[in-house]
Amino acid sequence: MASPKAVKEYLAYWFQLGKPIIIARQNKAILPRQVIMGDRYSLEFERCWDLITNPATGDCYVSGTSQTIQELLSSKWDISNCARCTMPVPILDLGLQESSDCVCNDMENWPNNKIPSPRQPINNMEKLTNIHRRLNKINR
Repeated sequence: MASPKAVKEYLAYWFQLGKPIIIARQNKAILPRQVIMGDRYSLEFERCWDLITNPATGDCYVSGTSQTIQELLSSKWDISNCARCTMPVPILDLGLQESSDCVCNDMENWPNNKIPSPRQPINNMEKLTNIHRRLNKINR
């Protein structure tokens, strides 16, 4: 089962590559301009997450996929890394999956090792503290 955290990360990664979320009922595409803000997701991304996880919004899915966000949050799906591009992709946990295409299937310029890969928010202070601890261990 894909945890809400894993689904949220999946969305954040694809948003960073310019893949919008489609709200089927409104026939509308949404793509937050800013996904990460320092050590957390941006307010714009959080509002989008709240909207698309609200059952009243209806079916929402990442452009180029057929699995809705509500389906991904069910026990039938899991999120794993694509063998081709290492980006998070939905995989059917139980049963037979019709298509195993990655979300990047329709992106001509992906994977692209010449640009930074999408990422999660990073707590710089935590990272620097860990580096400091490791350096202190080495120097003893």
